[in-house]
Amino acid sequence: MMIGDDGIGGDTYFVSDDVVISEQEFMKDKSNKQKNNFVKFVNDPRITKVGKIIRKYSIDELPQLFNILKGDMSVVGNRPLPLYEAEQLTSDQYIDRFLGPAGLTGLWQVEKRGNDGKLSAEERKLLDIYYAKKYSFWLDIKIIFKTFTAFIQKENV
Repeated sequence: MMIGDDGIGGDTYFVSDDVVISEQEFMKDKSNKQKNNFVKFVNDPRITKVGKIIRKYSIDELPQLFNILKGDMSVVGNRPLPLYEAEQLTSDQYIDRFLGPAGLTGLWQVEKRGNDGKLSAEERKLLDIYYAKKYSFWLDIKIIFKTFTAFIQKENV
């Protein structure tokens, strides 16, 4: 179950690109003890070789087109969150992120900042809130253009 716009849960289609190992086994490696659940782990041992290819070419995002066709998601919007991540956004400050539509691509996916081109979890949350409060047709067009450009340039979107 994923949590999208208005904080409502629903089924979101996706392709799993990882293997199943126990949480204890995964957390044995000290490098995996990242405090932030809102980022993908660096060198995640659960990702298979096929999974790496799936992520590299964003194939794992294609099933979400069914959600768009069903009307559960927009092309542009804040990414729906897994229930366990949405439950961690309990403060009134972060609840605003659910005011905007859930989408396949969003503002923080195309905004690269800093030396390594990555955003902190806090920056991503703030961009989600900004989008939820300010979303418009023209902002969506800008995000779609940046997403397309990043995809062509093979950036991680």
